[in-house]
Amino acid sequence: MATINGVRVGLYVLLWLFSAVLLGLTATRLHYTLHLPPGDPLNNGHSFYDPIVAELLVTSVLGMLWASFIIHIIHRSYDYGRITSFAGELIGLMALFTLYLVGAAIASTYWGDLFWCHRYWQCRVLTVLVAFAWMCWALVFILMFVSVMFAIANAALFHPLHGRYDARDSYYNREPKRRRFWCF
Repeated sequence: MATINGVRVGLYVLLWLFSAVLLGLTATRLHYTLHLPPGDPLNNGHSFYDPIVAELLVTSVLGMLWASFIIHIIHRSYDYGRITSFAGELIGLMALFTLYLVGAAIASTYWGDLFWCHRYWQCRVLTVLVAFAWMCWALVFILMFVSVMFAIANAALFHPLHGRYDARDSYYNREPKRRRFWCF
């Protein structure tokens, strides 16, 4: 049976990378707003933070953890029960889909049109932050679409998400993997 694991792993690697960039951008924004220098024109120099930036920071960390977990499952062919089925993957992707959508939509409402202040570094950071939030959302949407199509085409909604259905190729949680070398 043909699988599309290479495409899925590639998309998850992109999600991890985009989430890492979004994490850096949100951390930069939080550091700037929580440590405003005296006399800064933003908020009259009083420190503050944007709650939506904190939400995007948490979402990007969850996206990185989820992408790492799924890449591990696909690559190593582990089977931990329902959480590693296509249904479990879709539940996790739906949660990320909602979080990225809310974060990107609210960030777009606040900072959707900042072209008037692009000469300032923080305006450019906010513009890129919104762009990466939408790119992460789009990647999660594409991953959901690909996983749903694969699960429907192969009637594999509750099968392991690594796509290998040979019991000899899959390792269940309680069965240790046979190692060829002491470090692998």
